[in-house]
Amino acid sequence: MSRAFVDEDASAANESEAPEIKLPIPPGSRNYLTSEGAEALSRELHELSGVERPRVVAEISSHALSGESPDKDGVGKLRRRLGEVDRRIAYLYAMSSLAEMVEPPPPEGRDRVKFGAWVRVRNEAGVEAELRIVGIDEADPSRGWIGWASPVARSLVGRKIGDEARVKLPSGESRLIVLGIDYR
Repeated sequence: MSRAFVDEDASAANESEAPEIKLPIPPGSRNYLTSEGAEALSRELHELSGVERPRVVAEISSHALSGESPDKDGVGKLRRRLGEVDRRIAYLYAMSSLAEMVEPPPPEGRDRVKFGAWVRVRNEAGVEAELRIVGIDEADPSRGWIGWASPVARSLVGRKIGDEARVKLPSGESRLIVLGIDYR
């Protein structure tokens, strides 16, 4: 193919552009967070933009001033790190622009599972677990923290102690019995 039909400027621009940041929340939704999650998001954003990014930029500048070749491995790693940091900062800014901290319900509304609740459940095999419904970025399955948009969380929201929640999972339908609800 002739090079006459290739837009080299456009292809060079596309190579340097990062793909669009995809947010893990349903379109049109808010980024619901517990108070701990909102604090963690703010802390990470401050750390990356106020400490880590300036540190990496200073290291890159130091290498440039020393006359080191930009193709050297160390400078390349620093530039990749800067790209990672910038990408994470952009993600955190996008998520913080949609953030909405959800306060625990008043005492009279704590008889039902809601965002932020600790829920003790038992599955049909008799195995008990304690789950907490949290923001998507707060989810940590090893701690039993599940994101509010997950199938399990959606099936539990609104349930009372003794209620059964049916969860449709890729492996099939599962049933959970709500044994306890707590808002610590």
